[in-house]
Amino acid sequence: MFSLLRTTLTPHLPASVRFRSQLAPRQVQHVKRHKGRVPIPIGGSTKGTTLAYGEWGIRIKGMGVRFSAKQLTTAEEVIKRKIKVVKGAKVYLRVFPDIPVCIKGNETRMGKGKGTFEFWATRVPTGRVIFEIGGTPIREELAREALRQAADKLPTIMEFITRSTPPRLGNLVLEPEPPTAQLSSPTQTAET
Repeated sequence: MFSLLRTTLTPHLPASVRFRSQLAPRQVQHVKRHKGRVPIPIGGSTKGTTLAYGEWGIRIKGMGVRFSAKQLTTAEEVIKRKIKVVKGAKVYLRVFPDIPVCIKGNETRMGKGKGTFEFWATRVPTGRVIFEIGGTPIREELAREALRQAADKLPTIMEFITRSTPPRLGNLVLEPEPPTAQLSSPTQTAET
């Protein structure tokens, strides 16, 4: 009896939720947030600058930038459209728009609080991988063309990377050190 009553009294979720067609977090604590700045990688971490899931990818070569959810969705659709001829190919998005951007209307007088929510965005520093392509083996020409078209949709300079591409620390590419020559015996070191 009570279980039947409980099922009839549960509230129904709306059929359509605003901005669900784009990337957006499911739940946020505060819808209005400070503007913030794009981080500049000055530490020593190279996390997120090499491929993790796919065989090919693009990463930021120019200045760090703020991507909107619409820009990322458009670029992802371009990649999917280009590689759909390969069965089992996957697109990996390595960043997620979780920052709400609020905008006040034009010609609005000062005061009266912060503007209304407009779109979701993410701040991405220089050297961060944005998209990866993997899943099944894909020809390099096809991957390069798909990622080039996606990079044209994004507002900064991108570079094409592979599994063997070295990591990046801001604008600095960290090349692996060449192996040093091994000495054959300890007496050689004493003579030199």
